[in-house]
Amino acid sequence: MKRRNLLTAAAAASTLTGFAWAQSFPARPIKYICPWPAGGSTDVVMRSLAESAGKILGQQVVVENKPGAGGMLGAIEMLNARPDGYTLCQIPQGAFRIPHMQKVAFDTLRDFTWIACLTGYTFGLVVQAESPLKSIKDLVEYAKANPGKLTYGSTGTGTSPHLAVEEFAQKAGINLNHVPFKGNAENMQALLGGHVMAASDATGWGPHVDAGRLRLLAIYGSKRTKRWPNVPTLNELGYETVSDSPFGVCGPRNMDPAVVRVLHDAFRKTLDDPSVMATFDKYDQTIIYKNTEDYTRFARDSFMAEKALIERLGMARKD
Repeated sequence: MKRRNLLTAAAAASTLTGFAWAQSFPARPIKYICPWPAGGSTDVVMRSLAESAGKILGQQVVVENKPGAGGMLGAIEMLNARPDGYTLCQIPQGAFRIPHMQKVAFDTLRDFTWIACLTGYTFGLVVQAESPLKSIKDLVEYAKANPGKLTYGSTGTGTSPHLAVEEFAQKAGINLNHVPFKGNAENMQALLGGHVMAASDATGWGPHVDAGRLRLLAIYGSKRTKRWPNVPTLNELGYETVSDSPFGVCGPRNMDPAVVRVLHDAFRKTLDDPSVMATFDKYDQTIIYKNTEDYTRFARDSFMAEKALIERLGMARKD
């Protein structure tokens, strides 16, 4: 009985200590890793979320860019981070699929805490305004007449902009030449400079489309956007390709549930901030909110769905 009472008292003390720690959290600035270069659409959206969350939390949330490896460098850095809530990251959809393509340093389903999903991209395929490719039909016809000669850029091998085009190309019966970049900014520079013929990306291309420098051929969502209502989806063109890549905020595994709650609640409130909504609108992103439990379930379901996609595209690792 004495031993049981001691254990009960110890557990209660531990709970109270954790509660007190969560009440004092955060006591210093929080690092929010953006696994894409500065200046791209994800970077801008994350900085808006960070500024808003910082005001809610009463501590600065500092965005730190770690581009490369198809957006996986942020996830890798999280492996060595303390699970104290002071290191967070955007973990992109590639974390669900790249492990099926190659060996990685992390276990997607064990190594992260999925705190909150907040939004998702609008992806699309763009060409220069003066390109002779004026539609997806033109692109398919050119690619069939010139196998492997049509070059397109993306934000990296295994990313959603890459895989969506590969799925479309498989269904269209065409062979395209993929050129990976570190992020949206590099991808747009390559297209505008004429180094690639097309680019698949999130809506960092939006201002260029609106300014008449680029032409948007199609988007990959399940329905047309309100910003470009005349642009068709790949689905309605008959290619059965949908991609939107929901994302939000994640942390290392083994985080204190009370700290997770504090962070979840703060980032959830950013979705009520008009300045955050204005940034979403700028890149034609919508609210895709999932709480910690739902986001964790989404991660598990996505991991299995992406495995099936990679196998269907013939890109699965051999070992």
